[in-house]
Amino acid sequence: MSAVQRLLPCAVGLASLALALPVQAGPGVSPARGHETWISIERSVAETTQAAWVASGRDPLVLEGEGNVVIAQVREADVEFLSRVLHKQLHHCGGFMGHSNRDAAFDAAARANRPETVPITPGPAEGYTIDNGPVAQAMVAGVQGANLLQTMTTLSNFNTRYHNCTSGNQSALAIRDMWQAMATAAGRTDVTVTLFNHTGYTTMQPSVILTIPRGSTSFRPEEIIVLGAHQDSIRQDTSNNCSATARAPGADDDGSGIATLTEVIRVAMAKGYRPLRTVQFMAYAAEEIGLRGSAEIAQSYASATPRKNVVGVMHFDMTAYSTSPLGIYLVNDHTNADQNTFVNNLLNTYLPTVTHGTTVCNYACSDHASWNDRGFPASLPFEANFQPPPAGDNPAIHTINDTLAQFGNNATHALPFAQLGAAYLAEAAKGYLTNPAGLIEVKASRELTK
Repeated sequence: MSAVQRLLPCAVGLASLALALPVQAGPGVSPARGHETWISIERSVAETTQAAWVASGRDPLVLEGEGNVVIAQVREADVEFLSRVLHKQLHHCGGFMGHSNRDAAFDAAARANRPETVPITPGPAEGYTIDNGPVAQAMVAGVQGANLLQTMTTLSNFNTRYHNCTSGNQSALAIRDMWQAMATAAGRTDVTVTLFNHTGYTTMQPSVILTIPRGSTSFRPEEIIVLGAHQDSIRQDTSNNCSATARAPGADDDGSGIATLTEVIRVAMAKGYRPLRTVQFMAYAAEEIGLRGSAEIAQSYASATPRKNVVGVMHFDMTAYSTSPLGIYLVNDHTNADQNTFVNNLLNTYLPTVTHGTTVCNYACSDHASWNDRGFPASLPFEANFQPPPAGDNPAIHTINDTLAQFGNNATHALPFAQLGAAYLAEAAKGYLTNPAGLIEVKASRELTK
């Protein structure tokens, strides 16, 4: 996860920090520093890291902007250091968004500081309705915990899935092949699995996108539903994430999220699911260095002509571990309130025994923030309440100990997340199921015969 944002007490007084806050300059004016990457970050978060930058021999971050979210220029090589400092000092897992240039960073900060100016996609044209019960129930019933565990095992067997390592590329291709095999086994020639190769930053890791095209040309053909998770992992206590000793299994962060997506895909293929809206499953690259993969995809969708009509985004980042009292926590900041209500209603309708509540994780919490930043409706159900260990989320993330053993070598806690994903798919994209012979197995209220 890239930004578990909760400010813990800090022993360093902010007044003593060496902080440069110049008057905001206009876009296109670059300061004379030979750095490579721009970030947007909450002012208070950036200020709290300044002592660590100075202590490491680095120049203090030069923050630009006047709102809550500011921008700074950092060396590409220092992005990992920033992530490590935030994780150690504030129990963050990033807390910033990476950008290819200063203008892009300014634009992101402006959108965060003045969200009322962001073009908003309002969600499905008829609203978030729950009326596809037989399909949703069949999909939920098809989810199997053993499959979740197997996918987490497969992903955590890579030494690391860090975005700029050979193994990070290999793990992306493994996800692609896994998803393609499911579609091929089901005879789904309509389903495509493609790589999204990133150009806005240096990486060896592409994002992976599986698309199930709409089953009707007349029912909201322009609307898209996205389900996503990030594929990369990171080790915070090393200076070289690609070394043989920098093992980063990432079983929970975010092998569990990719496992959740993969099981929903498997059920959809096994049931012959045909959505009435186009559905895309996305395994994002490079989340751990500032949401880079998802940000580039969301930006491309927002800037397309016409703007792509993504009416719902469900994101899964860490689903397998928890010592919190409830089963699922919906993040209610930097997400879409209407869709969150819909997700809450899905839980009450299809998973009535799963306890759930809300939590807060602040700016750039995970890849859903990339979509929210661009005005697309997004939600994040999370494994735990955001609070200091041991009562909250997994304390072993970003270490060699983020293994299946951390959550008892089982998928008990992750199972309801995959079931929620299946219910979300059935109700957000609507559609119907077919058996292997191609006959209608379950009819939905909006079902169109083959």
